[in-house]
Amino acid sequence: MYAEPIFLQPVFKDRIWGGTKLREVFGYEIPSETTGECWGISAHPNGPSTILNGPLQGMTLDQAWQKHRGLFAGQEGNDFPLLVKILDAKTNLSVQVHPDDDYAQQEEDEPFGKTECWYVIDCEENAELVYGHHAKSKSEFQRMVDDGEWDKLLRKVKIQPGDFVYVPNGTIHAIGAGTMILETQQSSDVTYRVYDYDRKDDQGNTRELHIKQSIEVAMIPHQDADFQPVEDKRDGLEIKKLIKESYFTVYHWNLDGKAENLDNPMYLLVSVLDGEGEIETQSGSSSFKKGDHFIVPSTVKKFSLKGNASFITSHSTK
Repeated sequence: MYAEPIFLQPVFKDRIWGGTKLREVFGYEIPSETTGECWGISAHPNGPSTILNGPLQGMTLDQAWQKHRGLFAGQEGNDFPLLVKILDAKTNLSVQVHPDDDYAQQEEDEPFGKTECWYVIDCEENAELVYGHHAKSKSEFQRMVDDGEWDKLLRKVKIQPGDFVYVPNGTIHAIGAGTMILETQQSSDVTYRVYDYDRKDDQGNTRELHIKQSIEVAMIPHQDADFQPVEDKRDGLEIKKLIKESYFTVYHWNLDGKAENLDNPMYLLVSVLDGEGEIETQSGSSSFKKGDHFIVPSTVKKFSLKGNASFITSHSTK
């Protein structure tokens, strides 16, 4: 059906912590001055992407998944497994944690928990994340939450552009102010807030916290994941495999010139972080630019790239 990439229209989300960098950096037409999220490649019911080209133009990605599974290597499952976002954190996100698949299915009637990872596109000087915590037991975690000992409980990590952070389910985390990231994650919107800096929404209400669920699903004590990026080069394409884990494999690609006859591992999710160029398939050439999101379907076995650009690409590991 498709011998070319499937380009997608992003969905944008207003967030209390959002800003305007999705417009300033990527040129997106954002809906508000507090736009926090661009769901670039999404089949999630809370914001499915719309196909922009080809015979399925106008169809949403979730509809294509249900009706045309041949585009996705015939992968099994009722739900498209991954979700790719760009986040603009003008201010701090809430401190939060996500469940695993079993907990999400049993307690939330959702198909997936949420393991995710972040590529830092840009951040302010001295920007930091919350990544993990210092409690040694659930009782100590509960006591520190009850006593509001957030500075003692939460583990802060400095970041810089180009950093990569892996956030498996159960990890206490928060993106800090002045940070823009690309997030690759399981297709889940289940979030448990631990702390939200006592902020109030535009109605003057504090946002709901989920302390009980957070303690049930949190990794206590915290442990950093052990993984090692792997680098490769093919013609004009530098490939860094950032991580391969049980749900997804994620790469950073840097294109300078041309790379020919690249293999499509199954179906490839592509987000253009910078630059422009062309992707060549058996049906011809398609141009791409900064801010584009597209899928190279499994009906495209090989493809070539030319131009000057950087990307985050990913595929399901299932």
